[in-house]
Amino acid sequence: MNYNLKVKLINEDALLPFQANPGDAGLDLFAAEDKLIKSGKAELISTGIKLELPQGTEAQVRPRSGLALRHSITVLNSPGTIDEGYRGEIKVILINHGKEDFRIEKQMRIAQMVIAPVARVTITQVDGLSDSQRGLGGFGSSGVK
Repeated sequence: MNYNLKVKLINEDALLPFQANPGDAGLDLFAAEDKLIKSGKAELISTGIKLELPQGTEAQVRPRSGLALRHSITVLNSPGTIDEGYRGEIKVILINHGKEDFRIEKQMRIAQMVIAPVARVTITQVDGLSDSQRGLGGFGSSGVK
């Protein structure tokens, strides 16, 4: 399915989200400001963009694997959810799990954004649920090997 994502640049240092390779699920998000993330700390990073998501979708903000592997920088509330009706600036909460401070620079790729359809549900209160093979098993109940 092909969606039309409307993007407004609101900062002179902002860049449009970018799909690095054909078929990639994520669109790169870029920093629109310089900011230092101290070791063990989190910072809110401006992207300088606003979105109008297609009807029936959400945007999920996810970490970039290279930043996570090389610098221990990740999205704190991963995946961050951007709802269809939100029209404010897109900002990304990054946390530095590394031992060294990390400098975010303008136009650096800081996260990726995936546009996904949202299931619309009707909520029904019931007195019981059907049985399943898994049942109540959770938190490691399927083992590690």
